[in-house]
Amino acid sequence: MTDPSPTRILLADDHALVRRGVRLILDGEPDLTVVAEAADGAEALELAREHRPDLAILDIAMPRLTGLQAARELSRTLPETRILVLTMYDNEQFFFEALAAGASGYVLKSVADRDLVEACRATMRGEPFLYPGAVNALIHNYLDLAREGRTLPAKAITDREEQILKLVAEGHTSQQIANMLVISPKTVERHRANLLAKLGLRDRLELTRYAIRVGLIEP
Repeated sequence: MTDPSPTRILLADDHALVRRGVRLILDGEPDLTVVAEAADGAEALELAREHRPDLAILDIAMPRLTGLQAARELSRTLPETRILVLTMYDNEQFFFEALAAGASGYVLKSVADRDLVEACRATMRGEPFLYPGAVNALIHNYLDLAREGRTLPAKAITDREEQILKLVAEGHTSQQIANMLVISPKTVERHRANLLAKLGLRDRLELTRYAIRVGLIEP
C-alpha cells in the first residue's frame, strides 16, 4: 500500500525571510510540500492557476492584492484549492473577513511553529482551524447577533473599489491601475470618486490613511 501524495502548497507572503521560515516548517513534514512561492496576492493567483495547489497559505498585508482579496478570487475561480490565512493580525475584523473570503483557517505568525502544520492537516481533512482568540471572537459575535437580532454589516465598499483603493494608496497612477486591471483610466477615476464620496474623504492622502487603518497596506 503506497503512501498518499503530500499536500501541495502555495505559500504567499511579501517577506522572503518569512516565506523561508514557513517553508522550512512545512517541507520538514512528509505529508506537506511547498510547490510555489508568491511575493504578493496577484502573483499568488497567477501561480495558483499554474500549479493548481491543494492548499494556499496567504498573508493578509501584501502588495497589489491583499491575501483577503486573493482568497476571494481563489474561492471563486479555484474552489478545489483550500485556503489558510497566516497573519500577524490578532484582529476580529480580519478573522471574520477571512472566513467570508473562503478561508478554512486563521493562524497567527507568532505561533506558526506550533500551529501551522496542524492547521494544514485540519484544513485538508475538511475541518476548520481557528486560534483560541478567534474561537472566543466567533462565540461572542454569534451570541451578540442572536441576542440583538442583528445581521453582519455589509461592507462599505465593493471588492473592485477595495482593489482600486489599495492600488491608489500604493502610489499607482490611474493609467497604471487601468493597465493592471484591464479597465479604462476613466473607470478607475469613477471608482476613485465613488470611494471618496462613500468614505467621506477628500484626496489621495486621506485614501492612503484609510487604507492603512483598515489593513490594506502597511504603514
